[in-house]
Amino acid sequence: MKERPTILIVDDDESIRDTLEAILRKKYFVLKARSGEEALEIVEIEEVNVMLLDIVMPGISGLEVLQKIKDRFDDIEIIMITVLKEVDIAVRAIKMGAYDYITKEFNYDDIAALVDRAVEKQKLSKELIYLQTERDQYFEDTIVMGKTPIMEQIYMLVKRIATIPATILITGETGTGKEMLARFIHRISFDTKSPFVTVHLASIPRELIESTLFGHEKGAFTGAHKQRLGKFELAHKGTIFLDEIGDLKYDTQAKLLRVIQEGCIERVGGSKTIKMDVRLIAATHINLEKAVQSEDFREDLYYRLNVIPIRLPPLRDRLVDIPILVDHFIDKYNRKFRRRVEKFTPEALKVISQYSWPGNIRELENLIERLVAVTEKEIISPEDIPVEYHFSNLTAPVVSVEGEGILKQARDIFEKNFIMKALERVRWNRTKTAKNLGIPLSTLKYKMRMLNVYKTIGERKMKYRKREPRQ
Repeated sequence: MKERPTILIVDDDESIRDTLEAILRKKYFVLKARSGEEALEIVEIEEVNVMLLDIVMPGISGLEVLQKIKDRFDDIEIIMITVLKEVDIAVRAIKMGAYDYITKEFNYDDIAALVDRAVEKQKLSKELIYLQTERDQYFEDTIVMGKTPIMEQIYMLVKRIATIPATILITGETGTGKEMLARFIHRISFDTKSPFVTVHLASIPRELIESTLFGHEKGAFTGAHKQRLGKFELAHKGTIFLDEIGDLKYDTQAKLLRVIQEGCIERVGGSKTIKMDVRLIAATHINLEKAVQSEDFREDLYYRLNVIPIRLPPLRDRLVDIPILVDHFIDKYNRKFRRRVEKFTPEALKVISQYSWPGNIRELENLIERLVAVTEKEIISPEDIPVEYHFSNLTAPVVSVEGEGILKQARDIFEKNFIMKALERVRWNRTKTAKNLGIPLSTLKYKMRMLNVYKTIGERKMKYRKREPRQ
């Protein structure tokens, strides 16, 4: 594919072909064909953006060519060329998928403007395909770098490499924010119109990875009913993010290596070489060096990917950033769920700052999403946090200050949570709460004292009554 859009002129009249070429060649790369048969051969080996197609030609008619092109290459915009007496046929062609038509008494400026619009329509169509497959939301496009030294170093590195079109390899445990970092790199590297295309390789069936990445031609395999553009084509002039690159099967690794080396692809079932201009960012949670040693990953591909390596630390190594991340996710899910959660109490922040976070930032985000979705409070306190987050390691022997084991601590937290919710459900009526729980009122009062419920109940009770006065 040329940097300039390609226009194919198909007409058996040489003077028409030459005239149209003279009008368009300053702005476009122009190809010419004398017949429908020749045109069909050209589109098999060249990437055509717009076709100017005569309706009446020897051999295959323009309408037949139109039908064949739309069956195989639906993205090519076709402008029909006709004489005045064939206008009704041209209208029929538009119903078959043609973009527009011109008569052979065309005006030079009009034809140039029409081709410009057809090229722009094709560009917009490709962008629409991209938008339909990606559905990028603005608030998901934000990364919180934090204040830890290692994250500050990563931020400075990203700023330095933003304008360098080198391949980047992001590594780190699952959930550390590799895709968010890739989006951040893209956002500061390109303008807002440039595509960012994500490919989650681990979620694609192995037999479909190649056609997903590189696209396929109609009839390339069973179920390929029409031509489909691959992710690399959709990412042209932008960024493609290959997540979990370590899961790529060995034979596809060789084809990806060719794309990186030569900057071009071939669709499955096709023979055309399509030039690509993309910024490649890959990510993985596995150790690719070990994968190379075990011959599960190509060494040459590893070195091609590892031009600029960035390793994201696990959340347990950047616990100081948790308050910043919490504020970010509260804001995100307040907007999503239309809530007004303000913050975590210092005690609640202390609880989650002592947790080990095996799921990293993704697990923290899931917790905040859950809390914002279900809470009716404006401030999150420790009793709102699920019991499993109160202990950094449930497999280690933990002893409380009073000499009680971790099981009692877990039970107390659960009981306090349960009693608080039961009280809130009946507007803090202890008699109704005791009845609903099936325990004597004296037992409920005893548990409320022992579990320190009275200390936290006042503020919540006041807010509840202000929000919904007792009838």
